[in-house]
Amino acid sequence: MSKKSSIPGLAFYQNNTAAKWIVLGVAVLISGGSIYYTKILVDQLKGRERQQVQLYAKAIEYTANEDDTGGDVNFIAQEILFQNNSIPIILADEKGNVLSYRNLDLVETWPTKRKDAFLADAMETMKTTYEPITVTLRDSQTGEVFGVQYIYYKNSFLLIQLIAYPYIQLSVIAIFAFISYLAFSYSKAAEQNRVWVGLAKETAHQLGTPLSSLMAWVEVLREDPTINQRGIVEELEKDVYKLRIVTERFSSIGSVPTLKRENIVSLVNNVVNYLRPRVSAKIRIEVFTLSDRIDADVHAPLFEWVIENLCKNAVDAMGNSGTIAIKVLRGNEGKVFIDVSDTGKGIPRSKISMVFRPGFTTKKRGWGLGLALARRIIDTYHNGKIFVKSSEESQGTTFRIVLNAAPESFVQGPLPTA
Repeated sequence: MSKKSSIPGLAFYQNNTAAKWIVLGVAVLISGGSIYYTKILVDQLKGRERQQVQLYAKAIEYTANEDDTGGDVNFIAQEILFQNNSIPIILADEKGNVLSYRNLDLVETWPTKRKDAFLADAMETMKTTYEPITVTLRDSQTGEVFGVQYIYYKNSFLLIQLIAYPYIQLSVIAIFAFISYLAFSYSKAAEQNRVWVGLAKETAHQLGTPLSSLMAWVEVLREDPTINQRGIVEELEKDVYKLRIVTERFSSIGSVPTLKRENIVSLVNNVVNYLRPRVSAKIRIEVFTLSDRIDADVHAPLFEWVIENLCKNAVDAMGNSGTIAIKVLRGNEGKVFIDVSDTGKGIPRSKISMVFRPGFTTKKRGWGLGLALARRIIDTYHNGKIFVKSSEESQGTTFRIVLNAAPESFVQGPLPTA
């Protein structure tokens, strides 16, 4: 089972899922309310525009059916009632021939063929937008119907703007919110980084004094002729050296490390030789490579830290017995591959994407920072990659590190398929 982080600062970031959903829900409600209210306004404006078109149709119908006052009615309809109308309108007969039009983006100087094509396209658009309004033509004396005309129309430019407004508004708000979220996230990440850097450097500073004292005592023990078991002093010296390396690692956090050409095989063997006598005798650690020298540009203390973290995680995953296999290979396109495999319990498929998150751990004790630091060291400082190459429950896990090979070393020896 995964264990919640014991780091107070990380607990908030891991348990704020509910708050995120609440904020998202409120945003959706605001957006939905804005769109719904705009839809009400749009429907009302559509109704008013149709009433105006219907009134225009009645005026035309009355003008056509009243001979005596037709000119006056037409003048009133055209010059007073619809002088400022912005609704695009086309008046056509039963056969679809255009009789008149209003408020269309048609240039009068266009050739007749172009005008006809433009009006035909506009009429087709209007047909798919609204049902046409019928104008009935009657004989003024007998009242007999002798023909019909149709008024086609579509939304005015104002109505189109009103329909699009909420979506434009929400898009602008979403972009602003996204930029604000990125800025907030980056500021939080920078703040966290400053905290971790300060903690790491302070830890290195605090380790410095007792480490210097231990180094002096090792020298005293080395020169003491009464000590018969020199192996104990040598192992103690290795541990002191290890503490010095750890101090250097903590001091390097927050600074841009200087990468140097290093023999990756040698660095991996350094870590393995240190770990072998300090883990269970039932755990085998093996290194496989086709060449004794494969160079890459790395910061040796930080790179060894990554290998050590991966090996320690493998030991925890296997328990008291198992095998850790480390393969160092030359890859294609100037890359070096380091695969660290174990025969442990494996990682559930649902958890693979989470293993590099700060605070994630499956152990009863621990802060869950080892793999997070490993990714930061490889990705940020070495411009490489680290990922879970494969994992099966009860079978084991393989982590892969990808580094940039030193140019001269890349052409040495065969290039196996990694």
